Amino acid sequence: MKYPSLASYLLVLVALQTSQVTSLAVPRPPTLKSRSLLPPFSLPQNDLLDLTRALDVTTKQAGYLYGPPVAGGPYFPTGVLGLAKVAADQALIQLDEAPILVAAAADTTDSTVSAPQYNGLQTLDDYTLLYDGHWKATLPSGPVPGMLTNYTQDLLFSMERLSFSPYQVKRLNPSSDTLQFNVDDNTTTQITGMTLQQLFESGRLFYADYRDQKDLTPTDRYSAACDAFFYIDQASGEFLPLAIRTNVGSNLIYTPKDDPADWLLAKIMYNVNDFWFAQWNHLASTHEVVQIVYLAAIRTLSDNHPVLALLNRIMYEVYAIQPLAELLLFLPGAAVDQVFAYTGTSAQDYTTNLYENDGSGRFQANYFTAELESRGLINSNFGPALKNFPFYEDASTIYNAIHAFMTSFVNSYYPKDSDITADNEMQAWVKESQGPAKAIDFPSITTRSALINALTHMAHLASTSHHTVNTNELLSASSTLPFHPPSLYQPPPSSKGFTNVVDFLPPLDKVEEQFSVAAIFVRPFFVGTNRTLMHMFDDPSMLSRMNSATQSAASTFYSSMQAFSQQVAARTFDQNGLSQGMPFVWKALDPNVAPFSITS
Repeated sequence: MKYPSLASYLLVLVALQTSQVTSLAVPRPPTLKSRSLLPPFSLPQNDLLDLTRALDVTTKQAGYLYGPPVAGGPYFPTGVLGLAKVAADQALIQLDEAPILVAAAADTTDSTVSAPQYNGLQTLDDYTLLYDGHWKATLPSGPVPGMLTNYTQDLLFSMERLSFSPYQVKRLNPSSDTLQFNVDDNTTTQITGMTLQQLFESGRLFYADYRDQKDLTPTDRYSAACDAFFYIDQASGEFLPLAIRTNVGSNLIYTPKDDPADWLLAKIMYNVNDFWFAQWNHLASTHEVVQIVYLAAIRTLSDNHPVLALLNRIMYEVYAIQPLAELLLFLPGAAVDQVFAYTGTSAQDYTTNLYENDGSGRFQANYFTAELESRGLINSNFGPALKNFPFYEDASTIYNAIHAFMTSFVNSYYPKDSDITADNEMQAWVKESQGPAKAIDFPSITTRSALINALTHMAHLASTSHHTVNTNELLSASSTLPFHPPSLYQPPPSSKGFTNVVDFLPPLDKVEEQFSVAAIFVRPFFVGTNRTLMHMFDDPSMLSRMNSATQSAASTFYSSMQAFSQQVAARTFDQNGLSQGMPFVWKALDPNVAPFSITS
């Protein structure tokens, strides 16, 4: 069967943008002056005479219903009010997408016209020419500095696991883990100065596993199903790759001692698997987690509740994403079928399995520091600490600022823990999340600290967690070529030697499809506007109804993020050619660049 091209799906989105935006009354944030006429947000125990609260909740419970999943995952809003909310979010995101689609179309046309400049993509260097004066509308600043010049360095490959793809690798615990494959002592000692067992027993050995991709339904492209060892070097302290196993065909094991072309191909094969995991895991662990908890909140918290007001802010456009994923990514012939090694149906099923069965959908267990500790990446009680952990360094700065805001917010509305349990709407939210909504691992909230942590986690998932692996980072780092194709164009080799890496890379038409897909998710036009992360709580219409402590906390958050943005923006290479210990300059979490809310 011949399926429509990706361009056809993009044209559908443009058509939807044209028809829906003109026919829907797109909600706009009211002005501070108009909203100031409304009463301040309040807790139900302090608003006993307001009979409209109960009516408000009853109306929403009748109008926001739990419908079947869209694009996999948990329940999705239906009912009269639920469908209206989804339509409103879609209308808003179509306004965001319109300039991106125009920019992507212009960049694609320019790329096609400029094809002679790429020399037929016959060498690895030819792939770097793709960015030489091109793709400027969707990627104004170009790829991450160092990504096109240093991609053959092992340190770049390994540090990608600690920056823009930090959700798979784990430290192996010698008291509870086992070695999944062997690398002979002679080879391991030549590379690391230690045997594999010595690395393991000393807590220096790390592991990443993509074997679950082996039996997915393939497209007409190819992939391995890699697992890999990384290690902390005893001399330099650097985090480096040790070995990659393909788990397909001849099940070859590659190491840095192999021919450079073989080893480079092994790292590319790993990146294909990592690309697949990172994108569908982010959908499961961010979008799908927050959307179901938010739906439970809408159904149980009055519109006058300050917690719902805060969630309304950080959940901006959240219900536009799953329909977009279904249309542009998962349908037969859509983006996944055209650029990945596995089908769109496989991607949706893989995402749902991650959400339901493989831990990505857990709420409390995936709290920021708890999740990193569970994989031995921070605060490990065995083995040396990571010398550099750029994701943690940047995300923790933002996370701590969010946590500080939430602490002021919660403590100002709930002076003591008993006020939490006295809030019948809050307790209804918990009961709803744990019950009808079937949110996974949602906490009981009986203390102020429990509420602070839950709200901080929601904001973290919608911002730092999401934008680390998606949004602008997707086009500027994790899908840059030649090192990050989403699929192979030849089967993984059955033996080593005689490897021409270019044979495994996409031709120009597939390059353009890959970049066009990634461009859908970037937000270059948000940079420096009030849509960025530093403005997360800077909403006049919301703050006008909040108490003074929350208003002050919002100002403090803005100032701290402004200062952090200046620090991130100033990053460059040091005298050793490194930035944060990496041979590339990573700025994905610049608060004046990354959005304040979850995006497509």
